[in-house]
Amino acid sequence: MATLCCVGSMHFDVIACDGRARAGRLELDHGIVETPVFMPCGTYGSVKGLTPDQLLDVGIQMLLGNTFHLWILPGEELINSLGGLHEFMQWHRPILSDSGGYQVHSLRDLARVDDDGVTFRSPYNGDLLRLTPEKSMSIQRKLGADIVMAFDECTEYPASQKTVRRSMLRSMKWAKQSKDSYEGQGALFGIVQGGLFEELRAESLEILQGIGFDGYAIGGLSVGESPAEMFELLQGVVPNMPRENPRYLMGVGTPSDLLRGVQLGVDMFDCVMPTRNARNGYLFTSTGVVKIRNSRYRDDPGPVDANCSCVTCSKFSRAYLHLMDKRGEMLGSTLMSIHNLHYYTNLMANIRSAILDRNLADFVTETFNGWEVPTSQSN
Repeated sequence: MATLCCVGSMHFDVIACDGRARAGRLELDHGIVETPVFMPCGTYGSVKGLTPDQLLDVGIQMLLGNTFHLWILPGEELINSLGGLHEFMQWHRPILSDSGGYQVHSLRDLARVDDDGVTFRSPYNGDLLRLTPEKSMSIQRKLGADIVMAFDECTEYPASQKTVRRSMLRSMKWAKQSKDSYEGQGALFGIVQGGLFEELRAESLEILQGIGFDGYAIGGLSVGESPAEMFELLQGVVPNMPRENPRYLMGVGTPSDLLRGVQLGVDMFDCVMPTRNARNGYLFTSTGVVKIRNSRYRDDPGPVDANCSCVTCSKFSRAYLHLMDKRGEMLGSTLMSIHNLHYYTNLMANIRSAILDRNLADFVTETFNGWEVPTSQSN
């Protein structure tokens, strides 16, 4: 039976399930998103090297915008005065804005965290800055994203249970302040914290549900723990998240991570991996990962993936991409990013179809049967 969540300008409908995996429909102010969905990162107001039209051509449904960096440069006031982030970057499909918490975590050597917020030095010019739940909500409101994230603290890894609980409770306090101060039109998601301690994650989820959010995310992962540790935790957390709300796993990950996450019941993912790997010459294909910098591709006339229909594979050879990468040509990064994002969007579309057809287990086996990842980075 389908489950439905209707809140403000967001509607989420779970259309079909295959085990714990869900195929859904997320309706937002700037369009409909079919889930499960992968969102590329538009950190500075763009997905590096790609135009909005190119993103649409590869099937991207939704982007992630970086609140922290857009606040510092050019500033939320300027973006708001120019029509909001959608108009500013000419992306008229849905956008999710993060809260800035993870970026503060990445700058922890420059930051001082207290129970009311974070004080830190700008990584750009050294200015003393202050970010609080209320400030994060104000910034995101002016950016105008379709989905807004509550301000949270990304806990360091590894850390003791006592330290993690203190950090988690601080994030829960900030979540309540975020909910109380947010006055925007977009949906507001809470973020489950608690490190690798399942009981802390359960406590965090209970607090967030008591506050009440439009969707629920799992944060604080992919910060140094092993994939085995991460998925052991997710096994206990995801099934207990509200069925009627979207579930979002932040900062994950590889193609196999996406499949495993979907099998547990996750609906939304984001990661820099497809575009960052593309810029470093790692290309995802139906048979595994191609490292285009390897000398064996210098005179290879074939496409990156014979089973791929993206413009890169339709028109350009491995030899050409090898040359572009070796020469550091911007076109090479663009063409390889197009391919990797096409791979990800096609993978998610096929996962969705498999859920609707109730044959996800067979799809997983077929997709990764013989799939190879290079063990050496040598040229």
